[in-house]
Amino acid sequence: QVQLVESGGGLVQAGGSLRLSCAASRSIFSINSMGWYRQAPGKLRESVAVITSDGSTNYADSVKGRFTISRDNTKNTVYLQMNSLEPEDTAVYYCTSVYRGVASWGQGTQVTVSS
Repeated sequence: QVQLVESGGGLVQAGGSLRLSCAASRSIFSINSMGWYRQAPGKLRESVAVITSDGSTNYADSVKGRFTISRDNTKNTVYLQMNSLEPEDTAVYYCTSVYRGVASWGQGTQVTVSS
């Protein structure tokens, strides 16, 4: 299993930016996929962005063109750059990984976007 620790959340005004970081407890070079999910109050957890070991990315329609996921294998870290934030982006953001068929989750980091 992989331990994941998120950071970078906070309070930002609409139109602002934040960068989330997810530090893994092991090398991410061979981790099949890593990604970010989010869960807003009263809503189901939803996928935001995913990046695979070969660098392929996939985004939710609601964040395309605003969010960018990236990975730094030398730092065992995955990032989520969030630009043009909207109040609807307010949620707890979770980092996740799938390694050898086992999914791991971080503890989450709160992102709040004020209007």
